[in-house]
Amino acid sequence: MRLIFATYNQGKLKEMKAILGDLDIEVVSASEAGVLEDVIEDGQTFAENALIKAKFAAERTNEWAVADDSGLSIKALNGEPGVFSARWAGEGASDEEIIKYSLARISDIPVDSRQAQFETAVALCAPDKREWVFSGFIEGEVTDKPRGAVRSKLPYDVVFIPEGFDITFAEMSDEQKNSLSHRGLAFKKLKDFIRKNGLK
Repeated sequence: MRLIFATYNQGKLKEMKAILGDLDIEVVSASEAGVLEDVIEDGQTFAENALIKAKFAAERTNEWAVADDSGLSIKALNGEPGVFSARWAGEGASDEEIIKYSLARISDIPVDSRQAQFETAVALCAPDKREWVFSGFIEGEVTDKPRGAVRSKLPYDVVFIPEGFDITFAEMSDEQKNSLSHRGLAFKKLKDFIRKNGLK
């Protein structure tokens, strides 16, 4: 069984394949499935954006499709960047540009007011238009000093320290991060759903 992951982000694709690795499912990217167009993510929530992408991929391929939308919300910045996480430093900004912009914004926040939350919404769409959304959240704080190696297209990992830890996501192994991250939690719900119900 194939599952189309509506992403062009190789970092996310690698994470998804690792999380769903023990299921009898072949995870392929949208481009591998022939979906080369971008869809406009104009939802107001992570769930809406994930559904927009998953529906688009399912309609284009007539196969099961999954998509996620994730972001960082910093309380002292009224929830910024939120659904604009990928575009906070400007459309098409590189990981390095996003990190640089984030550090500039975070540096103005007092150290004891740097609470933040990462959220992921994962949307699953069937060829017959049925749809489900699974969400994951993790609380923590942001730091104004980047720590750890940047994972491709996951720039906020170097500034986010999950609650109960003193290291950033970027300083964790893939396995450790996946076991507790917002994306890991949301994809675990997806995995449990697929294991229980299959893709039918």
